Amino acid sequence: MALTKEQVLKQYFGYDKFRPLQADIIDWVLYGQDCMVLMPTGGGKSLCFQVPALMMQGITIVISPLIALMHDQVQALQANGIPSAYINSSLSGAERFAIERQCKAGEIKLLYISPEKLFSNGYLDWIKSLQVSMVAVDESHCVSVWGHDFRPEYTQLHVLKSALPNVPFMALTATADRVTRKDVLTQLGIPEARVFISSFDRPNLSLSVQPGRNRLKTIQKFIQERPRKAGIIYCLSRKNTEQLADSLLKVGISARCYHAGMSTDERAKVQDQFLRDDIQVICATIAFGMGIDKSNVRWVMHYSLPANIESFYQEIGRAGRDGVKADTLLFYSYNDLIVRKDMLAQSELPAEMKEVQLAKLDRLKQYAEAEICRRRILLSYFNEEVDRDCGNCDVCKNPPIRFDASVLAQKALSAIARTNERIAMGMLIDILRGSNNRRIIEHRYHEIKTFGAGRDLKYEEWADYIQQMLNSGIMDIAYDEQHAFKLNNASWSVLKDGKKVQLVRFRPFEEKQAEREANAAPKEKTKREVVRDELFERLRLLRKRIADNLDIPPFVVFSDATLSDMAQKKPISPAEMLNVSGVGEQKFRQYGDAFLKEIRDFIKTLGKSGGEKGDTAKISFSLYEEGLSLDEIAERRGLSPVTIVSHLVKFFEEGHPVDLRKFVTTVEFNAIAQAMKVLGTKKGEPVKPVFDLLQGKYDYHKIKVVMALLDK
Repeated sequence: MALTKEQVLKQYFGYDKFRPLQADIIDWVLYGQDCMVLMPTGGGKSLCFQVPALMMQGITIVISPLIALMHDQVQALQANGIPSAYINSSLSGAERFAIERQCKAGEIKLLYISPEKLFSNGYLDWIKSLQVSMVAVDESHCVSVWGHDFRPEYTQLHVLKSALPNVPFMALTATADRVTRKDVLTQLGIPEARVFISSFDRPNLSLSVQPGRNRLKTIQKFIQERPRKAGIIYCLSRKNTEQLADSLLKVGISARCYHAGMSTDERAKVQDQFLRDDIQVICATIAFGMGIDKSNVRWVMHYSLPANIESFYQEIGRAGRDGVKADTLLFYSYNDLIVRKDMLAQSELPAEMKEVQLAKLDRLKQYAEAEICRRRILLSYFNEEVDRDCGNCDVCKNPPIRFDASVLAQKALSAIARTNERIAMGMLIDILRGSNNRRIIEHRYHEIKTFGAGRDLKYEEWADYIQQMLNSGIMDIAYDEQHAFKLNNASWSVLKDGKKVQLVRFRPFEEKQAEREANAAPKEKTKREVVRDELFERLRLLRKRIADNLDIPPFVVFSDATLSDMAQKKPISPAEMLNVSGVGEQKFRQYGDAFLKEIRDFIKTLGKSGGEKGDTAKISFSLYEEGLSLDEIAERRGLSPVTIVSHLVKFFEEGHPVDLRKFVTTVEFNAIAQAMKVLGTKKGEPVKPVFDLLQGKYDYHKIKVVMALLDK
């Protein structure tokens, strides 16, 4: 009998339920339809094609741009008991032939292949000879010239769709604005494909921006506050990566550089050490990151300003892929902005693309200088409407004072509407300030009602407020229409329905950031967090030992999210361990016993008052499993026998192996059972009436034991 998608999810991946949209996407593909999937990094894109691949007859082809990424993903699938492989230039002829034979024999469910390999040596004909169930194009933004990582070899992929017209195609990406999405679908030959857009929100990522001064001192402090937590620092130049890595090494931080100027072997060695948690920090150019599937990166920092919001979003998305809390920090200075503009001016891009990239760089500048929720800025960039602040960025944590800017916003939006949504920033400000320049007169914009309606504000003030409006989603921008502003549903709510608009008073960037730095303060951990983190660290070390013995990266054993759930739930039985998120049947068979033993050993160390409320029963049960008597457990823990028995009864009722009969003799059992029968006492009812009827001859804990036994 075929497995359902829910059964596949639990059995192979260890998850109890799908994330939003995943189930709908899987059903759509199973129905044989093409689609595009937009989900943030760490949002669960891979499951959208991996689950249906296991449900359909035949093989799923996954087009992937990077060799290292294929290796990591295939390794993770194989660890879950899923037959998968990859074909790329790193394989020998014998290795490739063996995989081809397996594919022909139907022994492989997912085959990862690079686009270069796909279109070489007649491979397309070979693919056509297989029983292909689906084609997934990962990192599909690489198809579009408007995307941030355009790759010419991707533009041939429409040939694959022509060769397999009846096979469903799935394009996947974490970063694509509206223009890029349309271009991707056209280039792939699936222009009418349904587009599934998940929320771009990554609430587990904290967002912060700091001024570019004293970067090294700030970086050292940041890392030292996060011991043993892996992170990436993105730099603009190779020299930056080398100097920064050397500086961190000198203060005892395990750091290495990574850039395209290093040999292939050097890069591979550094990447492998980072994957295996042997290096804490990678100082890298953008050559690093897209090719790894390391789920336990706990922070990403930008030493230098990225090129645009797409690149920035993609790079910070490499932190916290497992859904666990992660931090991001962007350093920003005016000099960084000038360097980026100079690089664009000197590039060989066509003039039209240079103009678009400059506009996108300006949006990143707005993000860095903003005094509104940074997450709202990122989400509105990808045309996602947000109606509340995130509470997890530096602006939200130190909120500025806002004012009612509804009238101001109405003036700007009205000007956009009255000019038929054809004007960009400069023209809009000129209209609002009543400038009588030649272009205004040519277009007769001096005749519209809102001309000069904002004379009271300076140019830079209007620019700041308009940027805030754009970043908060009150209006949109069309980069493919000379950056013209466009009205959306939120715009009309302001213009027609009187929706209120709150903005922040204009202030210079440095002044705002200095205030934010002064207000930043570390938060003390609660006792619960201390205990949880202590167990997490023990599980992390166990994971590292197991991974080293198996010669695999630690996150392939279990992700940080799974270890965190273990540390929270503290499972001590196979059933409880299988309820931990990310523990599937295959991984439980491989690693379950070792992690259960580590958790039990930890629980025994907590003592009388350690840990959370629910831990105390687990401590008693662990001591019972060691063979201690009831009195010995009570003495060891400084608790009454009644309390210890209540702990053991709880585990007995949950199905754990507890021999309660050893705590009462047959005579005691019969006497107590008879008294309960006389009184009609049932489980859960007060014990005292039974105690009184028996004239105090039997302790309360013996009565509780008999109650539990009779209930069973």
